[in-house]
This record gives sequence, structure tokens and C-alpha cells, in this order.
Amino acid sequence: MYDFAIDAADTAALYHELGQALDALTADEPDAIANMANAAALIWQYLPDLNWAGFYRALAGDVLVLGPFQGKPACIRIPFGQGVCGAAAATRQVQRIDDVHAFPGHIACDAASASELVVPIVHDGRLLAVLDLDSPTRGRFAPEDAVGCAALMAILAPRIA
Repeated sequence: MYDFAIDAADTAALYHELGQALDALTADEPDAIANMANAAALIWQYLPDLNWAGFYRALAGDVLVLGPFQGKPACIRIPFGQGVCGAAAATRQVQRIDDVHAFPGHIACDAASASELVVPIVHDGRLLAVLDLDSPTRGRFAPEDAVGCAALMAILAPRIA
């Protein structure tokens, strides 16, 4: 069992410590699903004000398929270009949405979600997955969260390739 002492008071320190914890959890594990599962659990435990944290995997074709997550049951398949996750997959750009109800084509897997952060995970030019974080609070995700989560996914990417 792992027990990390991570301080959430300062955003930069939080993401630095999460990066160290993620590195420790995944460094010696070759299984992509196990690494995504531990990453989702770590993020769920230490990032405040989330109602969903997990991954959608990019498989054959232009569709994302549900991967390891924490939270309520979720949508299973999301076509590229649809919803916030599909937009991140299609553009390979981080999507930081303050109000998901104002996002054209938003896919509401959980009606309680108000804001969303989706980070594409790319390794050697190939989209592997997206990290999807939902919050019941409108405007929950700051630019620092986008940068911090992108740094976490840079650690994870080669370990799920």
C-alpha cells in the first residue's frame, strides 16, 4: 500500500509532489492499465473538488474508450470531435472548460459536472489516451491545473505506451 503526504495548499507544490508520487507508482510497472488505474486514484485522492477522474483510451479508429477511473459510471465510447474529451482527442490540445453546459456538443455522463479539464496523452507522436477531470464547481480548473496535469501526463505517457 502506498501512502503519500501531499500538501494541496500551494498549487505548484501540489503538482510537483503529485509528479513525484506518480513517478514512484509507475516507474517499475510495465502494465498500462495498472498505471492508469493508479494515476486516476492518485489524482482523485489529492486534487480537491472532483466528481470524476479517469482516462479514455485512444484505440483503433477515431474513438475513445473508457479506461480506469474514479467516480460514477461513465460513458463508454466517445468519438473524436464529440464532447470535451473528443475535442481534446481530435485537436490534441488541452481543453479547460469553465462551464460544460456552454460547451457545444457537451456529453453529460454526470449531470452534476459543471467544469472539465481534459489533457491529451501523446507519446512518440501517437495519441494514447486523454485524462478527463470533472468538477461539480463551475470554473474549478485554473490554467495552473492544466499545466500541472499536462506535466503529470508527460510522466505517465511512456509508461502506458
